[in-house]
Amino acid sequence: MSTATRVRDDQQIQRDVLAELAWDPQLQPNEIGVTVDQGVVTLTGYVDGAARSWAATRCAQRVRGVRAVADEIEVRLPGTPGRTDGEIAIAASRALEWDSFVPSERLDVTVANGWLMLRGEVEFGWQRRTAEGELRRLDGVRGITNLVEVRPPAPPAAEQVRRDVQRALRRTIGADRVTVEMDGDTLVLAGVVRSWWERDQVERVAWSAPGVRVVHDQLLVGG
Repeated sequence: MSTATRVRDDQQIQRDVLAELAWDPQLQPNEIGVTVDQGVVTLTGYVDGAARSWAATRCAQRVRGVRAVADEIEVRLPGTPGRTDGEIAIAASRALEWDSFVPSERLDVTVANGWLMLRGEVEFGWQRRTAEGELRRLDGVRGITNLVEVRPPAPPAAEQVRRDVQRALRRTIGADRVTVEMDGDTLVLAGVVRSWWERDQVERVAWSAPGVRVVHDQLLVGG
């Protein structure tokens, strides 16, 4: 009986992921394949840029009951001339400069075969996440390796940060399912969240805390 229930659950998750993919305006119908095994979603197919691959992964993570996502989507760039590594690098630099929240002067981007390597230092974790998000939207990008280090200007007031993050999480996800601990400048998250979307919200809150250099995510995604 439990096996039959799991199979039905996997089938429902598959239908929901396919529906979410079809709903997302960034994706084309039927370009992504979806299989589900015990709540683990595997995405396959071909897309024309890293932004579409990322969008497909985010679609799957938004569906309730998804425990993990395996992204096996292949990025195949169209054979249009003019999309060179040099031009991608220029576009990446401009994208960072145009975002007033990102300290572009402290970041460095290199490109090889459409793959971006992002290096540098920022004061806040949310700046690191924002910079990567800007680059994911660019045409011609196959993927991104984010090596940006977070170096806060001052050590955190550990107990105050822990309380502030815990209060922010209550406002965001509305429950005390997540525990927060501070170990020096490292923030540790533990507990169970209901979806990958909720997990992403918890991480966003954690990285927004001043003085946090590292976030250790030990969260489990429940059904």
